[in-house]
Amino acid sequence: MSSKSHATLRYTAMRAGIFAGCLVLVALLAYVGIIPAGIGKSNPLWVLLLALVLSAPLSFVLLRKQREAMSEQVAGGVDRAKEKLVANQGQEDPAA
Repeated sequence: MSSKSHATLRYTAMRAGIFAGCLVLVALLAYVGIIPAGIGKSNPLWVLLLALVLSAPLSFVLLRKQREAMSEQVAGGVDRAKEKLVANQGQEDPAA
């Protein structure tokens, strides 16, 4: 198997890992009191949104190579599907 055969799965897993790390970090900082814990019962939502906001730019910077590999994999699949469609259109039944 080539290194690009599971590029989408690898990128998704790494992105989820970065989000999980940010979520743990933000939850820990909120628990210790370094960042505000939210208002009333909004703490879980606050922590989740802050982790999401932190993980997005980190993923954008840290996963550039994986994102490019995934893009190549997806583009290759689209090209193969287009070729298959064109080949199937050429084999239409003339009696229909």
